[in-house]
Amino acid sequence: MSAESLMNYLQPQLGSEIHVGPWLTITQERIDRFAEVTGDVQWIHTDPDRAAKESPYGATIAHGYLTLALLPYLTESNHPDFFQKNYPGMKMRVNYGTNKVRFPSPVLVGSRIRARMVLDSAEKMGVAVQIMYRITVEIEGVAKPACVAEFLARVYP
Repeated sequence: MSAESLMNYLQPQLGSEIHVGPWLTITQERIDRFAEVTGDVQWIHTDPDRAAKESPYGATIAHGYLTLALLPYLTESNHPDFFQKNYPGMKMRVNYGTNKVRFPSPVLVGSRIRARMVLDSAEKMGVAVQIMYRITVEIEGVAKPACVAEFLARVYP
């Protein structure tokens, strides 16, 4: 498949929600492991007793960057079925970055989150196609999302 044929394949999907990922429960263990790896051991994330007493949320909360780091899992975008469905004939996809990342609502421990992906744009970049997805991570039962980001990928057919 060429970049032109990939562009033709993607054009009718622009502006459409192309994927809703699985629900994931955010556990204290996951938060603690992320805190250990990143060195962000702030009590609001890692001390359930103190957070219950002193936090405005009444519980520990996930790091915003933990939510961001979970995007590949939440979108299932690295699964072979996702590749075949969204980039037929693709040889390689490279994560190019994110734009406009925001964390409008905290993710309390025990919350369930999932991601929704909208195909915002596709642009030919030499032999590749740069694709921008708008990803919204929702929290079950909460009106405001946990994270909203524009994710850029470069696809090499």
